[in-house]
Amino acid sequence: MKEFNVTGTCIPKKHYMVDIKNKLSQMKKLVDKGDYFTINKPRQYGKTTALYLLSNKLSKEDYLVLRISFEGFDKEIYKEQKVFIEEFLLTLKDKLELKNEEKLIDIIEKNLATATNMRKLARVITQLTKEEKRRIVLMIDEVDKSSNNQLFLDFLGMLRSKYLASIEGEDYTFHSVILAGVHDVKNLKVKLRADDEKKYNSPWNIAVDFDIDLSFNPKEIATMLKDYRKDKNIKLNVEKIAKKIHYYTSGHPYLVSKLAKVIDEKILPQKENKSWNLKDLAEAVKIILNKDSVNFESLIKNLENNQDLYGLVYKIIMEGNKVRYNLYNPIIDLGELYGILKNDDGIVRVHNRIYEQAIYDYMSSKLETDLDMKGYNFRENFIKADGYLDFKKILKKFQLFIKEQYSDKDQEFLERNGRLIFLAFIKPIINGKGFDFKEVQTSQEKRLDVVITYLDRKYIVELKIWRGDKYHQKGLKQLVDYLDKQNVKKGYLVSFNFNQSKEYKEEEITKNGKDIFAVWV
Repeated sequence: MKEFNVTGTCIPKKHYMVDIKNKLSQMKKLVDKGDYFTINKPRQYGKTTALYLLSNKLSKEDYLVLRISFEGFDKEIYKEQKVFIEEFLLTLKDKLELKNEEKLIDIIEKNLATATNMRKLARVITQLTKEEKRRIVLMIDEVDKSSNNQLFLDFLGMLRSKYLASIEGEDYTFHSVILAGVHDVKNLKVKLRADDEKKYNSPWNIAVDFDIDLSFNPKEIATMLKDYRKDKNIKLNVEKIAKKIHYYTSGHPYLVSKLAKVIDEKILPQKENKSWNLKDLAEAVKIILNKDSVNFESLIKNLENNQDLYGLVYKIIMEGNKVRYNLYNPIIDLGELYGILKNDDGIVRVHNRIYEQAIYDYMSSKLETDLDMKGYNFRENFIKADGYLDFKKILKKFQLFIKEQYSDKDQEFLERNGRLIFLAFIKPIINGKGFDFKEVQTSQEKRLDVVITYLDRKYIVELKIWRGDKYHQKGLKQLVDYLDKQNVKKGYLVSFNFNQSKEYKEEEITKNGKDIFAVWV
């Protein structure tokens, strides 16, 4: 019985998988040409699975694929060339034994004791590739486990030298080398001269750019759902669900499979009607966000360990700032490296809506622990007789909280954190029975739309900074349009006014058939 897999390599016979044949065909073309390249993508982004599937796609008559990983290499191995080379050759030998390549195994065994430096390792590689009639492809996964080590850079430099010599017909070496990891080793530098000039060069500048997108588009996601639907005989609108999965995940391979896995294993068994719908997806998102995961732990850790990156993400998520993408900006580059940020038509955005939600949940929680909201946001005070939220009362209470707790001296703090304070305020009220999902509208008004679901009802709240009546009217129109999009009749508007003469007021507004309750804080 197949299942959705979110840990380790995905195996077609065991797991429901997205069909990535187009991506594999592009990768095969690079290998056919004899290119050397690096697949640098964030953790859990399908690198290992892609290498596994590519190795199976390459013809065994034309290619001998040696696929290894540096993940299991002990740190002690990188302290001395002789130890590293021995471990590398033994690892190749293990792979060759599985393929019954006796001649190549014999070459390694004869040279194992004497291959004590990179020059001698280069000669062993020459013997291996000269003896083997097929083209040998070396794939190294988790290659950046050692990327800060000079020995590893020397290893790359050796492969580079052999590559350059081989294309001139003066050496034999691997036909293609593929390195996979989080960091792009092509940007690492190695010192090529020992004199005072300190000239540096990349030991991997022979590598071609890897421009193949490993994320999944809706059509690719649909291939996995079709396989699942047929296998389980489940009612499922493949195209609609695939588009919504992509909406939440932006095609992040781990998140795509995780959503499907949660619905299949957690939500579906509780339903009498064995079918998937959009509400199931929303519930799966909620479950994922409220459960510990290595993926989210890594996400938060990378933000906490890099305060400049934290600040940039805060500006994008909480302040609605539009940041222009520049690939040479080290903070943006770091955000991309960790899979937190992406280039969206020249604008920097958080990679996907689930990450965005997880980050703002975390940021609002941090603020909540620093604020004394006791007596203001006790949930039972805001539940009506029918069990639904009295949202007008919530907004009035939030307005009172800001008025009583923040004076003029808190102006700068409030201007920076006002919207985050609202999100922290609302959390305890909806916790357990509700779910809030936000959308940043990067415009001159710096809007933040929050879609709150409580039981089976939606509450649409727009948070914006007050910039005068002209922008206020424009914002109302945008909110009305968003209410139409969400098929909701009532909406709510919170305007943060930082003028000295501001007035704490409320207003009932009817616009284009929509009822809007607005408060100023």
